[in-house]
Amino acid sequence: MSAAGEFSLTVRREIAAPAEKLFDAWLDAETLGTWLRPRVVSETRAETDPREGGAFRIVMVRDRSDILHHGTYREIDRPRRLVFTWSSPATDHRDSVITVTFEPLGSGSTMVEIHQVGLPDEESRAGHTEGWSDALAELERHHA
Repeated sequence: MSAAGEFSLTVRREIAAPAEKLFDAWLDAETLGTWLRPRVVSETRAETDPREGGAFRIVMVRDRSDILHHGTYREIDRPRRLVFTWSSPATDHRDSVITVTFEPLGSGSTMVEIHQVGLPDEESRAGHTEGWSDALAELERHHA
């Protein structure tokens, strides 16, 4: 936990692709829709306004139900760091804050780390940890 009543998580994965390419995959709506799909999601539709203060809207389809995720970009420091709010039914419609960092490695790979704070409970933390882990695996698959 980060503060009283707030849960956090960190997920990281080394991906064999340049930081710039991976960073851009988080901001381009069409690309985002191809990889931001945890295993339980059959389709992802995204709209992005990739500028600080800009908003995004992501609809994930699960069991023929639409699940809306939305937020605002707080910091865009290409290709090193991306910070945005994230609100969904799984956050009890409260804003959590996600920081994604991209660390180039000597091998031409990039360590992508997602840190999320402000989750309401352990169930939300566990679900988001699984979802972000699945999403990073898909990001790797799409950029291999």
